[in-house]
Amino acid sequence: MASTSTMNQISDLINNMQESATIAMAQMARDLKAQGHDIISLSLGEPDFDTPDHIKQAAVDALWAGYTKYTPVPGLMEFREAICTKFKRDNKLDFDPSQIVVSNGAKQSIANLCLSLLNKGDEVVLLAPYWVSYFEIIRIPGGVPVIVSAGIDQDFKVTPEQVEAAITPKTKMLLFSSPCNPTGSVYSSEELEAIANVVARHEGITIVSDEIYEYINFTDTHVSIGSFDCVKDRTVTVNGFAKGFAMTGWRLGYIGAPKWIAAACAKIQGQFTSGANAFSQKGAITALLGDQQPTRDMVAQFRKRRDIVIELLNAIPGVKINHPEGAFYIFPDISAFFGKSDGTTTIHNANDFCNYLMLNAHVGTVSGSAFGADNCFRISYAASEETLREAVRRIAEALGKLS
Repeated sequence: MASTSTMNQISDLINNMQESATIAMAQMARDLKAQGHDIISLSLGEPDFDTPDHIKQAAVDALWAGYTKYTPVPGLMEFREAICTKFKRDNKLDFDPSQIVVSNGAKQSIANLCLSLLNKGDEVVLLAPYWVSYFEIIRIPGGVPVIVSAGIDQDFKVTPEQVEAAITPKTKMLLFSSPCNPTGSVYSSEELEAIANVVARHEGITIVSDEIYEYINFTDTHVSIGSFDCVKDRTVTVNGFAKGFAMTGWRLGYIGAPKWIAAACAKIQGQFTSGANAFSQKGAITALLGDQQPTRDMVAQFRKRRDIVIELLNAIPGVKINHPEGAFYIFPDISAFFGKSDGTTTIHNANDFCNYLMLNAHVGTVSGSAFGADNCFRISYAASEETLREAVRRIAEALGKLS
């Protein structure tokens, strides 16, 4: 065990940083499983599907063709060209390869952006509920998250009036995801345009739109906020391969950005990690430009699972849910259980609620407090139908003991 004097050598940055709640809950599930408990973990945002064969084969072919060397920091030229093609085809966004930066996952893309754009004291309007890592990534360079929240009655989507009220002379960035992790909510074209019009009235604000769940969208229409003329020159669109192509372990993300932002991100990435994996990039070209049917099939399964989980959760008194239109999460409001007890454990907040489920139902979930929504918790339905039915059965049984 490290001594106190050794621990004191850790930087203030790390000492003040919160651990990722999703990773922490996944570890708790693994620890309990190692002790012999039958744990169902619905905490991680990872598709339970395998990467499609044609994508894997393209990477294997690239290995044998010698793609085993360092790559350019912003990505292989042919990969960046493929990303430009995808942006034009799917998002109505016009980029050239100099505006594309490939990173080791969309998380690194967002970190690059915050490190490149934020000075100490700069404010970032963060639409909540938000992905767990946004908050801490903003704080690393000294940025100040300004939380703008929407509850379940708003379908977890903020209004343009809320955004306007949050903007100050210190605002440097607006950051959000759609489809959203953790809520699954999808902003419509009209909603995005209204937010774009607000930002357009304020100079010096960069919009960062995380669209990693773009293909897992049950509305059949994905809209990128960068496609609106009023903000297209100051919007960065972030995407990747983990969710839509079941490529979590490939660690590939990318941005399409104004050239000056792309250059800044490439500069900082050059000092941290340099270019992403060579043969993974070749496989990802095939993902973007090849057969899209495996993705469509996966999304159809997610839609079916969503409907099953919604039906089952709706049958539990006190659990309030919306109807998420994307991603693979349900984000119920469980505030009705606060103050209730099974005689041993009292539920005071979402953290208590999730710990109760882990220890009493042996189901791993994530507290909404990690996402800026203290009344909620997140369930990932990236699991088999049989597993999901059993998980919700356990949850219902455990909650039935609270009064």
